[in-house]
Amino acid sequence: MKLYYILFDLMMAILFFLIGIYFYKSNGKAANFLTGYNMKSIDERKKFNEDTLCKDYGKKMMLWAIPFLIGIGIDIYSPGKGVRIAWILWVIMLIQLLIERHQREN
Repeated sequence: MKLYYILFDLMMAILFFLIGIYFYKSNGKAANFLTGYNMKSIDERKKFNEDTLCKDYGKKMMLWAIPFLIGIGIDIYSPGKGVRIAWILWVIMLIQLLIERHQREN
């Protein structure tokens, strides 16, 4: 069971890191995958620098891998706790992103 938790944390870390890399290197093409942005009109989209937007979100997504790397370290000594802690940290980071995004749009 210990190996399952470690592999799960590792896969989540890799997933977030790869998605972050994709966004960062997309030259703005990944902006259509951002919730809400893809619903804006063409005129509203012109107000944004899509390349910068994707780079910012890419960096944040790469940072989302860190809680799962920490989770691996914790799961080695206490299986199951690392996964829970990683998800709690990730949810906190997600909520922080949503708050920042809401403040930026208002």
